[in-house]
Amino acid sequence: MDSIAHQAGVIAYRVEDGRSEVLLITSRDTRRWIIPKGNIGRGKTALEAAAQEAFEEAGVTGTVAGTIPLGFYMYFKRHDDDTTTPVSVEVYLLKVDRQHKKWPEKGTRKLRWLPVPEAIKKVEEPGVVPLLKRLAELIAAEVS
Repeated sequence: MDSIAHQAGVIAYRVEDGRSEVLLITSRDTRRWIIPKGNIGRGKTALEAAAQEAFEEAGVTGTVAGTIPLGFYMYFKRHDDDTTTPVSVEVYLLKVDRQHKKWPEKGTRKLRWLPVPEAIKKVEEPGVVPLLKRLAELIAAEVS
């Protein structure tokens, strides 16, 4: 059996004028709507890797909410030779405080800020949906 690859990702969110939005990006190959995620580099923690991917892929920085991930999801990464590798993604919440004008992958992806219910409809990785719903619960609890 193939080994499982491990990645780290973020659900980047912001609250402006009492409205919360999450940031979705497109994948570079299939152009599906996803969250920023990537491999955990040697010597990095999953949390550090998640924050790094948020900047490299989406140009956002901010505060990661705690050291415990919001959750995990699985997907199958397709390779050029049509083989797949199972991947487990550790997902953290990132409260965005800055969207940079320049970042490494600018121009290779589309970015869109969306209210959580719209993001749930648009995201194309089924495992991300429960995490977005969890974020909606956390925001609702924070506001009430």
